[in-house]
Amino acid sequence: MKIFLAAGEASGDARGAEVMQALIESRSGIEFTGLGGPRMKAIACSSFHDWIERAGVIGFIDVLKNYGFFKKQFNATLADILCLKPDAVILIDYPGFNLRLASAIRKANPAQRIIYYISPQVWAWNRGRIPKMARIIDLMICIFPFEKPLYERSGLRTVFVGHPMLDSLGVLKKDVKRDENLIALLPGSRKREIKKIFPVMIQAAVEILEKRPGSHFESAATSNEMRERMLEILARLAPGLPCEITVGGAYDLMQRASAGMVASGTATLEAAFFRLPYVLVYRVAWLTYFIGRRLIKVQWLGMVNILAGREVVPEYLQDRALPKPVADKVMQLAQDGPARKQFLSEIEKVMELLGETGAGRRAAKAILDEIG
Repeated sequence: MKIFLAAGEASGDARGAEVMQALIESRSGIEFTGLGGPRMKAIACSSFHDWIERAGVIGFIDVLKNYGFFKKQFNATLADILCLKPDAVILIDYPGFNLRLASAIRKANPAQRIIYYISPQVWAWNRGRIPKMARIIDLMICIFPFEKPLYERSGLRTVFVGHPMLDSLGVLKKDVKRDENLIALLPGSRKREIKKIFPVMIQAAVEILEKRPGSHFESAATSNEMRERMLEILARLAPGLPCEITVGGAYDLMQRASAGMVASGTATLEAAFFRLPYVLVYRVAWLTYFIGRRLIKVQWLGMVNILAGREVVPEYLQDRALPKPVADKVMQLAQDGPARKQFLSEIEKVMELLGETGAGRRAAKAILDEIG
């Protein structure tokens, strides 16, 4: 059995590796090929392209700057699939690339089996694409419960498998006491996020320290390069701020801090999983924001709020992402009072919506059932 997989971000690499491992445990003799990241490549043990570092761009401007690279990679990937004729092509999230790839595959080889794992969030920015997706995709495997009826209404066979985070983060839970004076600063993993968001967090931390003198702060960078960038920002804006910046350790920090500031993205759901009271802070280039607000059709940016159908996590976006209001809300959540209790109560309800552990195994079963 030959399976081609395509992922374009670190989270997709992790999810792809989980499914690959579950497939191996379910059936012997599977040959993997495709493109993703180091975790998928380590399992494939064959021709597999690790392109995550270059592929993980954010925003319209960065995509345009790298257009030549993406076009070349797209054409090469399509050619590989048409030559290999795998039993299934599994596309993992990364919709800007993967939805176009699915369409090109279907046009060139109508018989090719195409499976999409981790639904692209078209329900947030263009639900009108769902009927087209139903024509080019054979099976959608989704990780949020509200996605299944959305796709099924267009005739796309859909399986809800639960959220893989419940497995990947469940093993990392620790029985540790939270430090009531520790505030987590989690500005994201990309250069542009660090540039736009970390300064707001640092300035909010200064506000907190003035009102709560015993406070101290920690941030977890994703690499030494990002840590150096963050240290430069810290030295420029608040050289005396008691803020430690480490490489890695975000999940540990989420469990030790009393409250936090978190950039929009996967970390917002991860912070909720670890029951960290936090506010969502996000800024991007104004052109990206201008275009994005006209495309995004949901009221909230954070997945916790989308799942809840209301603002459980306070959101501070773009011109609302100001140090003082962010600091005031974080201090509310850090105190053992009504705001904190309400936040944690609502988070419990949202986490129940994500299903049970075993998403990777259920996804692998759905794939094998589809292939036959």
